[in-house]
Amino acid sequence: MVNFVLLYHGGKMPETPEEGAAVMQAWTTWFSELGDAVVDGGNPATGWRTIASNRTVTTDAAGPTGYSIIKADSLDAAVALAKGCPVFAGGASVQVVETTPVM
Repeated sequence: MVNFVLLYHGGKMPETPEEGAAVMQAWTTWFSELGDAVVDGGNPATGWRTIASNRTVTTDAAGPTGYSIIKADSLDAAVALAKGCPVFAGGASVQVVETTPVM
């Protein structure tokens, strides 16, 4: 099994406490369905900077809005698992990134 980082881009935050509770329940249900495939449930990302090779720092408006880490047998299997992610309900997209264990 290999780890995959799910990078979330875009979407919106819940506007009411009731929406927030429904969103949290959706995440809890999805993580329960994934079971031991969840390595790190992750968190929202609230700020970021991009550092270029020449060390200049910029604010990248297209940066990730959150992440999770899962494990799967292949990239295709990870994509299939990611398709159930509740982040889509808020209008976000998911980038699935395979990690390569070298350390």
